[in-house]
Amino acid sequence: MLDATTRSGDTATASPRAAATELVVPVRVVTAAAPTGPLARCGRVLLSPWSRFSLLVALLAAAGAGVLLFKPQKLLADGWPPQVGGTTAAMVFAVAYGLCTVAFVPRPLLNLAAGALFGSAVGLATSLAGTVLGAGLAFGLGRVLGQDALRPLLRGRLLKAADGQLSRHGMRSMLAARLFPGLPFWGVNYCAAVSRMGWTSFLVATALGSIPNTAAYVVAGARASAPTSPVFLIALASIALPTVAGAVVAWRKRHHLRKP
Repeated sequence: MLDATTRSGDTATASPRAAATELVVPVRVVTAAAPTGPLARCGRVLLSPWSRFSLLVALLAAAGAGVLLFKPQKLLADGWPPQVGGTTAAMVFAVAYGLCTVAFVPRPLLNLAAGALFGSAVGLATSLAGTVLGAGLAFGLGRVLGQDALRPLLRGRLLKAADGQLSRHGMRSMLAARLFPGLPFWGVNYCAAVSRMGWTSFLVATALGSIPNTAAYVVAGARASAPTSPVFLIALASIALPTVAGAVVAWRKRHHLRKP
């Protein structure tokens, strides 16, 4: 009876083995069933990759329509609204610059406007801020709304090679893409978003790689009133020479992307 209880006076004390036996309590694991109602099915449809991609297409179409309606290129002809000036004007322009790049407005046009409105130094800082902002917005939209739907479509050899370069060598690949003047800014943003490239590499490479080309256009816009000045001619040369050099390099190195 030592395994059952040990009596001392009127008090009964359970033995260790009996106590261990009494403490064993069966536990039932309950698994919650996945919701199957109409609202749950609707939620799954709305959160599906292709639904999110459709939302991305709709947002970009609306942004493009807004650009056609408001015509930001009028800044070159009409100038900045007189009621907005100083630092506020530069900040508002940087935000507008970023939103316009998401909506496919060409950056050279915006850079020329920044130089004409704010001069070389402030115009360059404003343009670079807008460039990074616009690139970050496009990258985020593409990553959240488009990556899951588009990655399964990367089946061609060229697409796989480009995706591999951006995914494995994000910083240097993006830096080269920004320095090359022939690649569309918005196209590079969304291609990087579909790849597995990290946020930090994308934004840092965008900021550094955009400086030369942006500075050339901003200075050209700031000195457009003196088209025969040496500074304006140097700015034009800084725009034309990298374009030609980039085209030559791309032609000579085109076989690299064709390798499996």
